[in-house]
Amino acid sequence: MNDLFGGKGAKAPAQASYSAKDIEVLEGLEPVRRRPGMYIGGTDENALHHLAAEVLDNAMDEAVAGHADRIEMSLEAGNVLVVRDNGRGIPVDPHPKFPKLSALEVILTTLHSGGKFSGKAYDTSGGLHGVGSSVVNALSETLQVEVARDRTLFTQSYARGKPTTKLKNAGAVHNRRGTTIRFKPDPEIFGNQQFSATRLFKLCRSKAYLYRGVEIRWACDPALIKDDTPSNATLHFPGGLLDFLAAAVESQPTVIPAPWAGDVTFPKGAGRVEWAVTWVERGDGFVHTYANTIPTPQGGTHEAGLRSALVKGLRAYGDLKKEKRAGNVTAEDIFGGLAGMLSVFIRDPQFQGQTKDKLTSPEASKLVEAGLRDHFDHWLAGDPATADNLLAFAIERAEERIRRREQKDTPRKTATRRLRLPGKLADCARESAEGTELFLVEGDSAGGSAKQARDRETQAVLPLRGKILNVASASADKLRQNQELKDLIEALGCGAGDRFDISRLRYGRIIIMTDADVDGAHIATLLMTFFYKELPELVRQGRVHLARPPLYRLTAGGKTIYAMDDAEREKLMKKAFKPNQKVEVSRFKGLGEMPAASLKETTMDPKRRTLLKVVLPPEERAATAERVEELMGRKAELRFRFIQENAAKLDLEEVDA
Repeated sequence: MNDLFGGKGAKAPAQASYSAKDIEVLEGLEPVRRRPGMYIGGTDENALHHLAAEVLDNAMDEAVAGHADRIEMSLEAGNVLVVRDNGRGIPVDPHPKFPKLSALEVILTTLHSGGKFSGKAYDTSGGLHGVGSSVVNALSETLQVEVARDRTLFTQSYARGKPTTKLKNAGAVHNRRGTTIRFKPDPEIFGNQQFSATRLFKLCRSKAYLYRGVEIRWACDPALIKDDTPSNATLHFPGGLLDFLAAAVESQPTVIPAPWAGDVTFPKGAGRVEWAVTWVERGDGFVHTYANTIPTPQGGTHEAGLRSALVKGLRAYGDLKKEKRAGNVTAEDIFGGLAGMLSVFIRDPQFQGQTKDKLTSPEASKLVEAGLRDHFDHWLAGDPATADNLLAFAIERAEERIRRREQKDTPRKTATRRLRLPGKLADCARESAEGTELFLVEGDSAGGSAKQARDRETQAVLPLRGKILNVASASADKLRQNQELKDLIEALGCGAGDRFDISRLRYGRIIIMTDADVDGAHIATLLMTFFYKELPELVRQGRVHLARPPLYRLTAGGKTIYAMDDAEREKLMKKAFKPNQKVEVSRFKGLGEMPAASLKETTMDPKRRTLLKVVLPPEERAATAERVEELMGRKAELRFRFIQENAAKLDLEEVDA
């Protein structure tokens, strides 16, 4: 035991000498070459392209400061990248602290040097660490710089961070100004990795979107392009973030008809914020944030300000509308379908790490929230129809989130179980969902006729027992216990709630086929309410339909036609038959009484039938939610009021009980 703690018999371990001569002092840019990960996050593909971003960011700073309006980036053979701007040009006069060196050489060979610390040369910039240009120089096999300044061209060359030539006066230039950086990343650091033309083009395009005052010209050796990236392009977007958002969303259906967009300049020269926001009907959306044109993929304090402004604003609007359910809305519900672009320009931004993936400036959150909140409130108040739809969208997501939470106590069935299908389901023969249909019919009698009339290859039939549960007024427990709905969900195969997976849907189309009477209309309404509340994605994708079975059969002289309702019957009696011709009129009391041949001819044959698609227009989201709650919700007084207000408009017909 003594040996373990250096007691009697312990042997002193051999130790290497450690003295002052073992302390290294790395000078100039040697620390960057020894530990590149400290400055650009590593030596992988992301780090390689970070070099391009650093040089482009410097050019963008000149544009944002109002001194440049054109930037050029070109990728040449040999993994050489060239970035040129028409800004002021890097200063080339002797540096006051290092009189033997030009300011240009100081910037390219000294860490933490540059014109962005005092705030005098740039109000806002993306490169405040003062290491961008010097790090690129340190990690480049070769780098050449050209500065056109005061109608004179200056040039200098470097290799692995050290100058190989002195600053040269290359003569007079009259129609040129700005800085050109040409560099080749060092294979000793990055190996055989090459710049990606696609990635560089997207970088240029995003910068052009972020600052509408700049034009970025892109060029690339065609031999270096492996996809549809253009070899030449001029990128200029007067719409700024609105153009950026439109390109990102493309043709996706949105909740609001037009994005909410704008910009605010912060007081006392603190900067400004720009935004463009919409909400997509499907998917989880996205939020792309930027600080001084630097992408911040991990978000940060500016995104927190946006989040706070939207949540507080929409909740306040809900309170104004006396919508109690708005209190359940959280940031998760609002941001779940949000597609947005947020760009801030602030003084002295603070980032997490040199790669600047996250903004940490504490003041950004308050600035963004204050700047956006008033504009959001005015936007909501100025367009009540759009605001109501947005609020209804958020409430839908909140209710779905609450349902998922309530369903967590229900044990999941193993994913490897055999598919259990309801006993009354007459399935179709085709295994894939494409081109198949599931008919939902009321009762076994109608189910029998439908099973005889169907195309067994593509059409399945599921009889339902009478009127299903009204899901708009039922509790979660009743939903889980209802056998009819469980059978329906099992037949569809796609699950519901947090278990919903559209890829597992067993049928391409669901057709509600009920009798053409009051009870049939009620059952169809209950089924549509079920799909609207529990499986809304099927409605959004246009997969739910209503069949239109006829109510009457008219026969005379060997001729048989069908009428959908009383009005069509009277019209056909006058137009389809001769005057005084005796016409046999049969009224179908239900689908079960209709011969299978007639049911197929009128309602199930895709070539001759008429279907009504159940749609959910995004612009009518609020009105739809209000009407469903009014007619199907728990408050009977709402239905009573609706009947009172609309009874005079209805064409009521006395029905024989």
